[in-house]
Amino acid sequence: MQLFTAVQLSVALALVHIVHGQAAEWAFRQCLPGAAPSPPPPVTSAPATTPAAPTTAPATSAPAPTSPAGACATASTVSGFDNAKLPNPFLFNDGTPVQSAADWQCRSQQLLALIQGYEAGALPGKPSSLTASLSKSGTSGTLTITASNGGSSITFAPKITFPSGNPPAGGWPLLIVYEGLSIPVPAGIATLIFENSDMAQQNDASTSRGVGLFYNLYGKTATASAMTAWAWGVSRIIDALEQTPSANINTQKIGVTGCSRNGKGALMAGALEPRIALTIPQESGSGGDACWRLSKYEQDQGSVVQTATEIVTENVWFSTNFANYVNNLDTLPFDHHSLAALIAPRPMISFENTDYVWLSPLSSFGCMTAAHTVWDALGVADHHGFEQVGGHAHCAWPSSLTPQLNAFFNRFLLGLNVSTTFFDSNKVFNGVTWNAAQWIDWTTPQLH
Repeated sequence: MQLFTAVQLSVALALVHIVHGQAAEWAFRQCLPGAAPSPPPPVTSAPATTPAAPTTAPATSAPAPTSPAGACATASTVSGFDNAKLPNPFLFNDGTPVQSAADWQCRSQQLLALIQGYEAGALPGKPSSLTASLSKSGTSGTLTITASNGGSSITFAPKITFPSGNPPAGGWPLLIVYEGLSIPVPAGIATLIFENSDMAQQNDASTSRGVGLFYNLYGKTATASAMTAWAWGVSRIIDALEQTPSANINTQKIGVTGCSRNGKGALMAGALEPRIALTIPQESGSGGDACWRLSKYEQDQGSVVQTATEIVTENVWFSTNFANYVNNLDTLPFDHHSLAALIAPRPMISFENTDYVWLSPLSSFGCMTAAHTVWDALGVADHHGFEQVGGHAHCAWPSSLTPQLNAFFNRFLLGLNVSTTFFDSNKVFNGVTWNAAQWIDWTTPQLH
């Protein structure tokens, strides 16, 4: 699952990308046991719904709740929930149906509270103080950010690589990259390398909990998982850019990406930070664009995949509370189709790799098929893409997917009028059969 085209950046930038890519690949491979099988057959189209024609991205700010009285209450848990299928994203916690776009904004806030309550931990808001400064030489820059809260402070300094030449009106679009760039980026887009493991460590499940800059600020007992802490860091980067106009970054055109474990993090950041204009998780698998219930199903059918019960013993990507639910997934009133749907109507495209069964290929396809119904309901089905092929190493970009990747960059960060109707899989699911009716029991409403 990797994307996109050759980058038209300078030789210096290319070298930077190579160095970061080599460093990141070591981290990515920690998550993937085993070697890839032989390449699968050619890709066949599998659209989840009939996409809408390209439109301008709607505003992302949530209006005041207008759903039926009490339906939009944002409890962190739902008592007595029990559903073996993927939970219907278009029902409020009290069973009231979502009937409008304003209702969806309420429902998304409800899902946000549930995801934090069950698996992500609490996401703090903006700290009491945040300062930023930019030092720049040529096309390279360092954004130094200091955040203070409750008498504690932290400083981190992500590196930015700018395009050459003068910035366009409004500033350069920017792609925030978790740890190392593994997709090609078109010319005209700046890149920022976010060392997310410094913000919250992800070495293992026994020593990394509560370790990192985020926990230096909020304490080792903060409930936020590592991925939630990373998302907090992304938000602080955007805060810093908003108050640093000399950076010439268009803060309305910011994307986020990462691969493997960092792809999981990129998806979480897109869900938790509404200012992100484009989310690109790459080979994120279970804990990312795959659904817990579907990954368990794959395991039950004989595939060796990453599951919820395994992931809580491997690392600290999720809160300690999540371990209370991994052996009874039916009690979760959401799944990761709900997490992805928090991004809607903002654009997202994810990339997966069927050569690696550990990534739960059926689960990713089925989960994003379910998530796609939300974009479709909002009338912007072409704001959500999914591409799933094999024939390449983990986190190694397949050039065949560059046109799809570039289309999302071109439309949503560079403002070009191009089609973004992409939802394809080669459907190589290790002999496991996808049956949509087994998992999706709702009819997509029209909310626009």
